[in-house]
Amino acid sequence: MSSRGAIGNAAAASGATAPRQRWILAEQHAEQADTLARAARLPHVLAELLLARGVTTASEAFVFLNPAVDHLHDPFLMRGMQAAVDRIERAIAQGEPILLYGDYDVDGTTAVVLLKTAIEMLGGIVRFHVPHRLREGYGLQSSVLEEAYAAGIRLVLTVDTGMRAFSEAETARRLDLDLIITDHHLPDAHEAVPDALAILNPNQPGCDYPEKSLCGAAIALKVAQALLERSHRERTREKTLPSFLKMAAIATIADAVPLTGENRVIAALGLRELRKPVGAGLRALFETAALDPAAKPLTGFDVAFRLAPRINAAGRMDVASDVVELFTTRDLPRARELAAKLDRLNRERRDTEAFALTAIENRLATDAALATERLLVIDGDGWHRGVIGILASRVVERTAKPAIVVSVEDNVAHGSGRSIDGFPLLEAIETCADLFTRFGGHAFAVGFALPAAALPELKRRLSLHAAERLAQREPERLLLIHAELPLDRITPVLAGWLGKLEPLGHGNPEPVFVARNVRLLSPLRVMKERHIRLELSPAGATSAPCMVRAVGWGMAFRAIELGLAQGSRIDVAYRIRENNHPEFGGIEIEIAGIEPASA
Repeated sequence: MSSRGAIGNAAAASGATAPRQRWILAEQHAEQADTLARAARLPHVLAELLLARGVTTASEAFVFLNPAVDHLHDPFLMRGMQAAVDRIERAIAQGEPILLYGDYDVDGTTAVVLLKTAIEMLGGIVRFHVPHRLREGYGLQSSVLEEAYAAGIRLVLTVDTGMRAFSEAETARRLDLDLIITDHHLPDAHEAVPDALAILNPNQPGCDYPEKSLCGAAIALKVAQALLERSHRERTREKTLPSFLKMAAIATIADAVPLTGENRVIAALGLRELRKPVGAGLRALFETAALDPAAKPLTGFDVAFRLAPRINAAGRMDVASDVVELFTTRDLPRARELAAKLDRLNRERRDTEAFALTAIENRLATDAALATERLLVIDGDGWHRGVIGILASRVVERTAKPAIVVSVEDNVAHGSGRSIDGFPLLEAIETCADLFTRFGGHAFAVGFALPAAALPELKRRLSLHAAERLAQREPERLLLIHAELPLDRITPVLAGWLGKLEPLGHGNPEPVFVARNVRLLSPLRVMKERHIRLELSPAGATSAPCMVRAVGWGMAFRAIELGLAQGSRIDVAYRIRENNHPEFGGIEIEIAGIEPASA
């Protein structure tokens, strides 16, 4: 089959209804970037990227590009830390067992591992409880507190949960249980915080802690840091704390908090430590994920897409307590057994997700009514509740519309939604608050449950709300371009400098560049009827030595839409990649978008 025929098939398969892409060039600061580049001895384009991240001086640039343990904040700056540490130390000294109550995702389970390890290092006795997603649901449960009291527990620490546990805090007070809440979720502006012995949350009223966007495991890390440094500051700083940063880095990257400020320090140093895994659990998980940090430096991408899904699969598909055992066992055979189980659960999660996604895509392709909706609510019988949030994200990716996916089971509808910039999803579902048995979330993600019989009314109200709020806005994918960079300025040295921005993620995105008026040196090469490879020449260049290899994943439809052929001139948005293939390795670009040449 010819390349043109292959692309035609791909276009037919994709359909012509994909949301259009709109490029937005970030504000440029040429003079300020020149000043910073000279002062910090950086390439101009890197200085431009740092300015966009709020870095304006040479000293700030040095800290950003060279994070160190000394850049971590004093944990006692966090409101409630002193009271929390005093009570934990008293429990340790008196031999009181302490219950850690976590969440079932990466953030919650790693937070349990961090605090369990720290308290046990100091001689404490630790029990833990991680709720089952389907049987117990999210959050602190009074029944578990009552069982803990009956078992002799008098101190409970929540990790990554608790900011809305008002009735549960009252249960703790009634039982004479000391409750310490460690959480990062935002408290309601119109509500007080739960009545607890101490609350550790940088977002609570009256807390002056400098970093407001820590994840749950990072707050657990700060508690561990406070406890361990009170015992032995020098040893903690040199040996213990770097080791603890591994778990905190996994959670920080997986939880998609902004990778700036202290979060960047935690993620960067933790990644560095993860490149030399010592614990049996990490070694087993790396083996299962086919990661060899000794052969290839670990990246934020590896954590987000290779490690985190396997850890999350435990809570999505089975019991998240397996994660705690994995990371605390010293028995390598047992660790390998647990890692293999997580890998199996992750495959089951992917299969379950794929089955439901096929049904959703068929509905998007055949249901004409959905095409006109501004907010998509798609329901199915018996879809696994552990994957409906992922499915909602997939729908948003495909349609550029806010989406809610609902699983109906035993006459109850469980929903999970994801949104787009400029459409606060929590605000949308709050207009239907009387329909829900429970709901919560924030602007970009929500979850809820309601009687299945109320689902048609939910769809009707949300449709009206979205039609009003998004009436003047057509679905589109926005591509933020961080800087202009002609292809002939791409060098291995520049790629090395850009590598110092790692770990990349929310708040510290991978740079997207644009090169104008580049020329196709050879015909398109189509791969699997969906992807393309190109050989490009920078604007003004005429010889093969200036050729840059490019790959465009899922770009076949766009290629035929533009009629690309040898000699075509285009503007290309791209990311810089390093291909490690032994035969055709080297620097190449990954295409993020193609437009007809503007000059």
